Amino acid sequence: MARAIAALAVGRGDRVVVWAGTSLDTVPVFAALAKVGAVFAPVNAQFGVDEATEMAGVAKPSLALVDAAHAKEGVELATRLNVEGTAIPDLLSQAASLDDRDFSAPGLSEHDPHVIFFTSGSTGRSKGVVLSHRANYLRTYYGPLLEPKGPMVCMFPMFHMAPWTIALQVWHSRETIVFVESADAPSLCEAIERHRATRFYGIPAVWRRILDHLSSASAAGTPVPDLSSLRIADTGTSATPLELLEEIEAALPHALLRVFYGSTEAGNVAQLNHADFRRKPGSVGVPAPTAEVRLDDTGEVLVRGPLLFDGYYDNPEATAEALVDGWYRTGDLAEVDDDGFLTIVGRARDVIRTGGETVSPSEVEAVLATCLAVDDVAVVGMPHPDWGEVVCAVVASTTAPPPTLDDLRRHCEAHLARFKLPQRLELVDAIPRTAATGQVQRRLLVELLTT
Repeated sequence: MARAIAALAVGRGDRVVVWAGTSLDTVPVFAALAKVGAVFAPVNAQFGVDEATEMAGVAKPSLALVDAAHAKEGVELATRLNVEGTAIPDLLSQAASLDDRDFSAPGLSEHDPHVIFFTSGSTGRSKGVVLSHRANYLRTYYGPLLEPKGPMVCMFPMFHMAPWTIALQVWHSRETIVFVESADAPSLCEAIERHRATRFYGIPAVWRRILDHLSSASAAGTPVPDLSSLRIADTGTSATPLELLEEIEAALPHALLRVFYGSTEAGNVAQLNHADFRRKPGSVGVPAPTAEVRLDDTGEVLVRGPLLFDGYYDNPEATAEALVDGWYRTGDLAEVDDDGFLTIVGRARDVIRTGGETVSPSEVEAVLATCLAVDDVAVVGMPHPDWGEVVCAVVASTTAPPPTLDDLRRHCEAHLARFKLPQRLELVDAIPRTAATGQVQRRLLVELLTT
């Protein structure tokens, strides 16, 4: 595959966008690009041509690779980007017939870029997070030292950082990585059971699906998936309530639970271990050995260490804003207790300013999520002529009748200061979230509610 890519005049430093769904065919592409010194830049497979073009254009690519499902749109993508486009199956066919031509990349260094992962774009134009070969190696090599042996099932799509971090960790330990095309509960449970997986990382929303699937099977008297092989059950990326962790523990009594906090830019920042999740509910744990963490005067989490990204590709302004004196500004607001445990309380750039007071949307969401009539919720700040912004609860509910604003305010009164209570309620069918991590797209919500 490296020879086939090199034959397309792609080499050290060239960016190659890959627009493809989850498939084993993408794995040799990832490895081959690293061999020739080119940069792997995956694009969300669910995007349309317009979205894919905007995101891929950030990397200023030399080549566009697509899977069979995107073959037709891939021609248009390549035309818009003014680069050559090739289908991955065609490249695989060509690779089988090539001779042993040289594909080496003279001067290739551990500090050269290895991948560009794109931000979701939910808060503006996409940015390309540049990770070096060194950073990816250090992010993944400790896995064999700490993890139990055995297969690991991966729920994340291949345009996201997580599947490649997981894949490299598993590869270092010479074990099996199992990719699934869809993160639905039946597919994940079937993969865990069939491969007798020992490890699984699921975001809280996916764990909820799995637990509901197990419960439904038990109630219906149908065979309950056997997940007893799991020895590690990880979660993270968003708030993980104690109740969910206890449900996972009950369903998987032989598994060790962990909650991770980190980002594409910083890698693993902190970890909450099984022994601490009851005494430190809501915490994301203590800083990882590879991360130095501190809070600035506003409470924003700053991180530095060898796992950091190199910057945003061809975006010095965004890089200068995010990396200050070697510290990465995460944008997360946190508190640290006397034992050094971090608790994320909100986003520095998501806060709501109402009547001179500051409100963290995630804090209000955590309380509203415990209301029985609320299936899903997001909190945003809506413009107001007198207060600047007011707290708006955006609720998805299948309860008939749905909750009223007074219902929600009464529910919150015992837990939140008065200025944090919702002043407005909007009922929606579904909360818009990013595909990979399930994060609320707050800016999109505000746009939808103001048009």
